[in-house]
Amino acid sequence: MATVGTPSPPTVPRHTNRLINEKSPYLLQHAHNPVDWYPWGQEAFDKAKTENKLIFLSVGYSTCHWCHVMEEESFKSKEIGDIMNEHFVCIKVDREERPDVDKVYMTFVQATSGGGGWPMSVWLTPDLKPFAGGTYFPPEDGVHRVGFRTVLLRIAEQWKENKDALLESSQRILVALQHTSEIRVQGQESPPPAKEVMDTCFQQLSRSYDEDYGGFSKSPKFPTPVNLNFLFTYWALHRTTPEGARALQMALHTLKMMAHGGIHDHIGQISGDEFFADVVRDILLYVSRDLSDQAGGFYSAEDADSYPTTTSREKREGAFCVWAAEELRALLPDPVEGATEGTTLGDVFMHHYGVEEAGNVDPMKDPHQELKGKNVLIARSSLELTAARFGLEPGRLSALLQECRQRLSSARAQRPRPHLDTKMLAAWNGLMISGFAQAGAALAEQGYVSRAAEAAAFLRKHLFDPDSGRLLRSCYRGKDNSVEQSAVPIQGFLEDYVFVIQALFDLYEASLEQGWLEWALHLQHMQDKLFWDPKGFAYFSTEAGDPSLLLRLKDDQDGAEPTPNSVTVTNLLRAACYSGHMEWVEKAGKILAAFSERLQKIPITLPEMARATAVFHHTLKQVVICGDPQGEDTKEMLHCVRSVFSPNKVLMVADGDSAGFLYSQLPFLASLERKDGKATAYICSNFTCSLPVTSVQELRGMLGP
Repeated sequence: MATVGTPSPPTVPRHTNRLINEKSPYLLQHAHNPVDWYPWGQEAFDKAKTENKLIFLSVGYSTCHWCHVMEEESFKSKEIGDIMNEHFVCIKVDREERPDVDKVYMTFVQATSGGGGWPMSVWLTPDLKPFAGGTYFPPEDGVHRVGFRTVLLRIAEQWKENKDALLESSQRILVALQHTSEIRVQGQESPPPAKEVMDTCFQQLSRSYDEDYGGFSKSPKFPTPVNLNFLFTYWALHRTTPEGARALQMALHTLKMMAHGGIHDHIGQISGDEFFADVVRDILLYVSRDLSDQAGGFYSAEDADSYPTTTSREKREGAFCVWAAEELRALLPDPVEGATEGTTLGDVFMHHYGVEEAGNVDPMKDPHQELKGKNVLIARSSLELTAARFGLEPGRLSALLQECRQRLSSARAQRPRPHLDTKMLAAWNGLMISGFAQAGAALAEQGYVSRAAEAAAFLRKHLFDPDSGRLLRSCYRGKDNSVEQSAVPIQGFLEDYVFVIQALFDLYEASLEQGWLEWALHLQHMQDKLFWDPKGFAYFSTEAGDPSLLLRLKDDQDGAEPTPNSVTVTNLLRAACYSGHMEWVEKAGKILAAFSERLQKIPITLPEMARATAVFHHTLKQVVICGDPQGEDTKEMLHCVRSVFSPNKVLMVADGDSAGFLYSQLPFLASLERKDGKATAYICSNFTCSLPVTSVQELRGMLGP
């Protein structure tokens, strides 16, 4: 029905490029740039060759702060967009969706510039060979940096005037990269000795340890679980030595400082008594609440940037999580009874969390002044010290701080939430399944194990092709919260197989559902088929046969995530214990041999593989419990096994009726039985078992290193 009134002004349609047809949230963020972006694929490659144009490749991810900055400054500029469109075929890649493409060109950028990061900017010849690259470029020339516009024009001029020299240079670069990036076994090399590798890695970590704030090396620091996993294993193998004590102290202090620091969302925190268990529950609460798809999968990330208020026109870094002092005073004005006179809730909270009137962010670490006058909440004092300062009992202070956090949580809920990247990756879902499964086992929280199983079922339904037996890399939240797949699904990479296999082993040990074990072993066979290098040993990161990938690489450094070859060593040893296939033990040894030189010289670059070296040489213990999984005596034994940190064990329950798959893989289990009708444990090594144990205390003593 028509209505009478002032007509609305006509809306100008937004410019749209090809990325509008993609599923990746990062690519969709750039779908309205004036740049004529292409996704990575044959259409772009053909255009570059047909028109004899260079390719400009931009790689990033949707929650990357500096990626947003470069988009705002350069990719949204019509003037710069026109230069890009005239001289280049422009390709956008989501590094989380296509880690294979990212790794090839990041190898080039790091080799030629000495650094790397995102956004990554690389110029390629029409046959995809890189010849120039970097990371973030400001739009215009500055005192210390050449601007993006200038770089574009200079490279376009080089292509026009010196094409042959440029092509020759790109070929030389590619040959050099192929040579330097090759990892293969040298001669008859065997796995390096565990003691030497472990001791060297411990010493290198110890030298780089920050005694005050925890962590390793100088800022900026990123959470690196591989370092902590290594230190816990080193402690487990050296419990009675000063070095073992220091390893434990470094790991625990680092975790405590992370929990007290700004990286931890104090406002979303739940209360609890056990410090580390409380932080674990806090993390899993956040993931369950904010990063979970209703179908069971886990989303990729939340953005660093968001709008400070509902009326803001520009996003700011950290806006959702930071506070001005006056904002806190207004929210927490109440006088505190029993405290020193005139004390308000705001005074107590601001002291405890290091709030300063002018803000607590160092201007040198805030180049765009986005956090000026704002505070990142950091627990600067212990409960005891804060309580003493204000004349309060620690228990009372804890309750007051909890009340403050709840008020701030309600206030923060009114702010615009950061962008949510709803892409779901097989590899990252695998890592999160491991987290939920291990937490559920260690804390005896069945709800966490159930959440892990729900996510594993999601993987099987949406990121696994039963016809081919292969994993897929990614799927996406679609309209009406459905789960969608790309028109041409991206096949799983090595990291997808490795982290999902690890997750399924962890989930089996937490749930004792043998279906997860069976699927893990199937995926291990598939991983061997797709990625194993029979000549140089170890696994390639990608399958053979993709002509658009110039290098077939093996990652050689553990970072925020462990490198897949590091994790797969332990996966292979676990797979052998559950299946009896000893060729997997041989493969594990061959991986360690391929990385032997690096492990002996700079194991700090591969702490997860250094840890796996110890597991390889110590031989995994098969902890077999014969008993009814629902029986109290069996549950006591399971709790005992799960509560003792022992890095070189696998757990299995052989109860006859529901252990059919295990019995089919490991015939020796049929000879193990309950003693005197009670749940009975056996510690087996290379399928030879100890005498039966029915005492939990005796079992605990046998679980040491």
